[in-house]
This record gives sequence, structure tokens and C-alpha cells, in this order.
Amino acid sequence: MILTALAAGTTTAVVAADEGGGEFHTPTPDIFWLPIVGEGDWAITEQMVWGGVSVLLLSVVMVALSKNAAVVPSKGQWFMEGFYNFARNGVARDMIGTKHFLKFVPLLFSLFSLILVNNWFGIIPPVMNPTMGRIGFPIALVIVVYVVYHWIGIKKMGLGGYFAHMVPDGLPGWIKPFIMLLEIITYFITRPLTLALRLFGNMFAGHMLIVLFVSAGAFFLTQGVVFKLLSVPTFIMAAVMFLFEALVQFLQAYVFTLLSASYIAGALADDH
Repeated sequence: MILTALAAGTTTAVVAADEGGGEFHTPTPDIFWLPIVGEGDWAITEQMVWGGVSVLLLSVVMVALSKNAAVVPSKGQWFMEGFYNFARNGVARDMIGTKHFLKFVPLLFSLFSLILVNNWFGIIPPVMNPTMGRIGFPIALVIVVYVVYHWIGIKKMGLGGYFAHMVPDGLPGWIKPFIMLLEIITYFITRPLTLALRLFGNMFAGHMLIVLFVSAGAFFLTQGVVFKLLSVPTFIMAAVMFLFEALVQFLQAYVFTLLSASYIAGALADDH
């Protein structure tokens, strides 16, 4: 028979099996390519739709929980304030400092909430598809952070001062060009590259593992008695991966926001 596994939000035909057994096909990166309208580079994908839904969902929830704010908060207001204060105080203020952090709170809070919701889409029905598992979405967010921290650094110090700021004081003159080269690579290539790849890689790998365990468990159910018994620990591992992935998804949203705040703080610092 044909067994189609619903694995981590992607309806993927992973097993072709008849009553006498079949062949197991491991999941491939193709499970992330989910076009809805069109094809190729101009296709509208499922991830694009859910990305738009996440913005609408966050807007509606935040407005609903904050429009009737009171001195004695309701449960919804209390939850919203705690969520906001986590990004405001635990990230922006701690990383940037009390003098400059307020103007960057909207950006950092938006990054954290948007990434978290889109990450959790990977384990929340009916989506079951982490938006950040497509590299284009982390790149788009990184471009925003990239422009912001370079802009504020150049605005504060001037273009020449910004580059001079990258080299610590007190170094011998002969080594400064080498340090400058390394710092330019770090500021302009390594930082944005690692920021995007860290988020993408974790979402991609976690999704692949969940699909693998679910599809393998489904395949075992079509085989003999021994394999049917093996499906039990396989599905248990899939459940464990769901829980573990929920934690990883939260941590990756936090790390992305924390590093963004640290880059902004570095651009505002008076010394290297």
C-alpha cells in the first residue's frame, strides 16, 4: 500500500510499501520546498504565507492584550508585559546599557517575537513547518540588523572613525593593518553570515530529525512484528524531539536577538 506520513508539518510521501514490505526513503531538503502558487524563484511558498500569518497573529494578540491596560493587570496583560519585559530588560537593557537601549527595544522585541512564533510553527499544528528553515527568511532579518548596527556606528563616529574604532588602541603599528583586515571580515562577513546560518541550521536540522523519526516509525508499522515493536521507541523519540525542538526554537530566537543587541552595543561603544 502507499503510506503517506504527516511529518513536522510537511505532507511528504516517504514510504512506498505493499503488503509484503517496501522501501524506506529518508527525508531530503525537498520537504522545505512547498510552493503554493507558481514555481521557481517567483513561487509563493507555504513558508511565505505562514510568515505573513505570524505578523498578523502577533499584531492581533498584542493589540488585544494591551488595549485595555490597567494598573492591576489582567492575566493577558500580565503575560504580555512579562513577554515584553523579557526582551526589554533581559536583552536590550542588559546588552546595550541603560543610556541607549530604549530606542532599540521595538526592533529587538519585534525580532524576538517574530522569530519565536515562526520557529514554534515547526511544532504547532496545523503548521508544523519552521519558517526559518528556509534560508531566505533568516537572511532578510540579518540584513535589517546588519544595516542598523553599521548605520548607528557610522552615524556616531563617522565613516573613518567607525573603521578606526575596530582596531584596539595600543597595538604596534605593523600589526594594525592585519587586525583591521580581520575586523572588517568579522564586522562585514562573519557576523551576518553566522547569525543567519545559526538560526537556519538549527531549524533545518531539527525539522529533518523530526521528519526522520516520524516517517521511520510510520514505515516500521508496515513491516513485520519485530519492526512494529521498533515503531514504539521510534515514535517516543519523535515525541522527545518535539519537546527538545521547542526548547531549541526558543533558544535560537533568544540567541539571535541577544547577538543583534550585542552588535548594536558594540557599534555604540566608545572603545573597541
